[in-house]
Amino acid sequence: MAQAHTSIRRGDAADASLLARLGARTFFDTFSDSTKPEDMAAYLSASFGEDVQAAELADAGSTFFVAETGGAPSGYAKLHAGEALACVGGREPVELARLYVLREWLGRGVGEALMRSCVEEARRAGHSTMWLGVWEHNARAQAFYRRWGFRVVGEHVFRVGSDPQIDLIMERAL
Repeated sequence: MAQAHTSIRRGDAADASLLARLGARTFFDTFSDSTKPEDMAAYLSASFGEDVQAAELADAGSTFFVAETGGAPSGYAKLHAGEALACVGGREPVELARLYVLREWLGRGVGEALMRSCVEEARRAGHSTMWLGVWEHNARAQAFYRRWGFRVVGEHVFRVGSDPQIDLIMERAL
C-alpha cells in the first residue's frame, strides 16, 4: 500500500476549532493511560478549548503548523518565541511547545515533516536554539527528539490537572 502524502501548512485563525480537537485528541491518546480521568479532564478543558486555541493563534510569538495526510489532519506543532527556562543555554531560543501526531499516523513520517518545518521556521526567524519539554516517561518522544539532535539540559514540573509530572528539558542548536 502506498504511503499517503503529508503536507505541512501554517495554522491561522480559522484553525482554532481544528487545533482544539487535534490537541485534545492527541494529548488524550498520548497520556490517558497514565493520567487520572479527573486530571485529564481538567487539563484538556484548560488547554484545548476553542477560545484558548484562538488566543494562542493570535499570539504574535506563536507559530502553528498543521500536518495533513491524504487531505485530512494528521498532526500539528507549535513554536513559541518567548522567555526560555534557565537551564536552556543556547542563544536566541525558541520553544517547540507542542508536536503531536494522531496515533494512526505515528511512525509514518508526519512527525518528521512537522519537525523539519519547525526547524526551518526557527532558523528563518533568526533563532539559534530550539528547546522543549518532554515527559520523563515518554521514551518514544525522547528517542525522536534525540534523533533530531536534542539533548537533556534540565527538568521542570508540568502539571496535568492536579498531578505534578516531571518534564525533561531538551535543547539543540539550530
